[in-house]
Amino acid sequence: MTQARRSTSFLPTTAIFTFLLTIIFNGLAYATTSLPRENIVPGGVAIIALPQDADFSQVSFSNKRVMTVINNDQLYAVIGLSLKTTPGDHKLSYATKSGKASSIDFKVKDKSYREQRITLKNKRKVNPYKNDLDRITKERKLIGAAFAKWTNRSNINMQFDQPVEGSFSSLFGLKRFFNDQPRNPHSGLDIAAPTGTPIYTPADGTVIESGDFFFNGNTVFVDHGQGLITMYCHMSEIDVKNGAQLHRGDIIGKVGETGRVTGAHLHWSVSLNGSRVDPILFLPPTSKAE
Repeated sequence: MTQARRSTSFLPTTAIFTFLLTIIFNGLAYATTSLPRENIVPGGVAIIALPQDADFSQVSFSNKRVMTVINNDQLYAVIGLSLKTTPGDHKLSYATKSGKASSIDFKVKDKSYREQRITLKNKRKVNPYKNDLDRITKERKLIGAAFAKWTNRSNINMQFDQPVEGSFSSLFGLKRFFNDQPRNPHSGLDIAAPTGTPIYTPADGTVIESGDFFFNGNTVFVDHGQGLITMYCHMSEIDVKNGAQLHRGDIIGKVGETGRVTGAHLHWSVSLNGSRVDPILFLPPTSKAE
């Protein structure tokens, strides 16, 4: 399938520099990698420098393997902190190249997220029927498997493009109430745009799952490597197939209002080591909530 691609701001010299560092660090099979912004709070990202003797394949947080990348000749662990992460002291675990277990202490700061109350006319999307619950249970397994995907990859660009043009209509982490009933916090960033607006891949990746889900509507999951997964929901059309190799700027579908919605928008989630984190941390610093 031929896909349209939008232009990006990256210069050819970036690709050359990345190629050269891939050669330099060939022993580790790593290329230089751009990093997201750090915000060590629940729902944020921690970036921790690793010692020279660390075995980069044996780094974990809360018993889950975490991304390890090279930036400016330094090896880093890039850790996703779920919204359920408790503020306070935590440990990043790793093994040295000799096999010795070790750890690095870091502190997670507290963060308070605002409330959001939404009224839905379709009460079934708030209190599903029994047959809906059976479907939801099956879909949760698919979603969990997609977010748990791990692909070894070195040249991961974590400075994303915004996937769709529009304003930020619902921020990450909001404490949500549907028809005055408490539900899970908002695990993504909503970008309001008219139905049919193209959705672009923010960075290179592979489509690992897609389909029509009860709450999420038409949805696509993209694997960017080492546990970095992005999810795109409520689409009117899906224009890619599972297994498709995507490049930054490829169209994956169009904005819609399928699933549990009150209007047309893209729900965009970013997941690291199985934890949903704030997508704004992966966008340019000039990107602000509106």
